[in-house]
Amino acid sequence: MAVLEVVACLLLLGYCISIVLSKWNEIRYRRKGLPSGTMGWPVFGETTEFLELGPNFIKKHRARHGTFFKSHILGCPTIISMDPEVNRYILMNEKRGLIPGYPQSCLDILGKYNIAAVHGSTHNHIRGSLLSLIGPPIIRDKYLPAIDKNMRSFIDNWDTKTIDIQDRTKEMAFFVAFKMILGKEPRSIYEAFKSAFDKVALGTLSLPINIPGTNYHRGFQGRKSIIRMLKQIVKERRASSTVQNDMVDQLLSNEDSKYKLGDQEIFDQIITILYSGYETVSATSMMAIKYLYDNPRALQQLREEHLAIRERKRADDPIDWNDYKSMTFTRAVIFETSRLATIVNGVLRKTTQDIELNGFIIPEGWRVYVYTREINYDPILYPEPLTFDPWRWLDKSLESHNHCFIFGAGTRLCPGKELGMVTISTFLHYFVTKYRWELIGGEKILKFPRVVAPKGLHVRLSKY
Repeated sequence: MAVLEVVACLLLLGYCISIVLSKWNEIRYRRKGLPSGTMGWPVFGETTEFLELGPNFIKKHRARHGTFFKSHILGCPTIISMDPEVNRYILMNEKRGLIPGYPQSCLDILGKYNIAAVHGSTHNHIRGSLLSLIGPPIIRDKYLPAIDKNMRSFIDNWDTKTIDIQDRTKEMAFFVAFKMILGKEPRSIYEAFKSAFDKVALGTLSLPINIPGTNYHRGFQGRKSIIRMLKQIVKERRASSTVQNDMVDQLLSNEDSKYKLGDQEIFDQIITILYSGYETVSATSMMAIKYLYDNPRALQQLREEHLAIRERKRADDPIDWNDYKSMTFTRAVIFETSRLATIVNGVLRKTTQDIELNGFIIPEGWRVYVYTREINYDPILYPEPLTFDPWRWLDKSLESHNHCFIFGAGTRLCPGKELGMVTISTFLHYFVTKYRWELIGGEKILKFPRVVAPKGLHVRLSKY
């Protein structure tokens, strides 16, 4: 009898503790003027459901709480906004109590000076430095020839092979970016960077719990390895009179310019450029291959555009800036792929003071998740939104529409947009003029929190 009483007491105690824990965040973050929502468990909040369910998590909360609600994700109390007008206001009004609010995992792994994390005069300074590094004039004169050369060597001799296009596009994006940044470093350095960067990418969207075995721990260790290698490379470059003519050389040669960066700022920009290519360029390239295979008419028009460019050239001639600027349908394919696949689901901001948004008072220190995914499927903006229709982007006004957030907005328009477009366009140019392909199997593709095919996306190639 005594044993049963003890068991009953323990069960009751456990039940009471679970009730207290489930309400802990609700009590801790209770404020007047907040929108409705749920806050989940202490520390973890609703992070697990958010990362695992993604759009379904958002839709479930929207059905209960509307397009503007509270939650607790990635270690922070967060407002999730799906309202297009509110989202535009947030993105266009950074100085009015809102600054970048990326999770601690991103800040720790990508660095506190990465372009997406800084604000104010620091953001202006680093953005200016990046644009001097990867703006259209320098892409035209310096990086496009290098991208063309490296792309041709990378995708050569793939015919008659079955490949995982997800793995290949990830390697392509990293290889091309690495060559621009650290052009003549030996293969061993490339392999070490690639291994460390695989860990970095895993850790950026994780709870910042630094315990061995967690994605955060792996990502942070990956960053430490990269920083260690970069310090050694920079030390050797400064001690040498040899000119490497790559991005690192350019960053180090800016010593006396208005865009001079400290070493830590340089390291964080290098990691950011590599990460952007690894995440967005690779995913967009992979999904473009899938969508083009599923839409033969779009593939035919794209191929004709690129074959016309090749007809104006000798077999080994590289593509130049005029060729790139003539790729109007290619640009439309890239925009449509980014929209339909939702390569970027949203952005995070942080409040620096109590502010009013959408009729609610958001406390200082809270995050606001500007969820742009649903805007990409708005049938008013994009008729038949679930259809792959690159022709819609031939109307140039769509790119500048008030609610087109595919590459950011306002002062946060992606500074690497043109570089990414050039890289993907060059990849598609050589891929569609060299190869035919067919998808093997119907591998599942997840689109949240990042676009990924868990079992790969396999294609069989033959010579065109």
